[in-house]
Amino acid sequence: MRDGDALENNPHVSRSALEAIHSQVFGWALSRCNFDHMAAEDLVQQAYVELLSGRARFDNKSSLKTFVFAIVQNLVRSRYRRLASRLRLAANLAAQPRDIAVIADEPGPRGEVWKAVYALPARQRDIIELVFCRELTIEEASSVMGVSIGTGRVHYDRAKKALRTKLADTSVTQNDRN
Repeated sequence: MRDGDALENNPHVSRSALEAIHSQVFGWALSRCNFDHMAAEDLVQQAYVELLSGRARFDNKSSLKTFVFAIVQNLVRSRYRRLASRLRLAANLAAQPRDIAVIADEPGPRGEVWKAVYALPARQRDIIELVFCRELTIEEASSVMGVSIGTGRVHYDRAKKALRTKLADTSVTQNDRN
């Protein structure tokens, strides 16, 4: 290795060794994502970030090429696992408004809460359901909805305020009846 050629967080990996296998790594990434060049570039870049940051530590138990190929493969599995999970969640959410409508027809506090949720604008209703019923974080829910984290937080905040107002009105109305 040349002086300064080793990676700071991965001393057994050299920049020149990575450069030597780059085309093979890129070819592997291409084959893993159905020859989508942009996806392959993202995978290779993410693999290099894993190496540069030290999250993936090379310890000479295999060849560098095998190690980097394994990083790419793990990233692909992770990416497609998340994608499949999001698609399943989206399919479940597509049917959900009917389910919420059925619950909203129930007598009692649970029905009142879901009536209030069902009356919210679609994005506010979606983020409330994802966070409270599906136990996602606001960041995860925003990702599922395809909006930025900031936009997700705004919808979440507006939904909570609207629900607080609507539910306060219903509890005041119920207390006046008693």
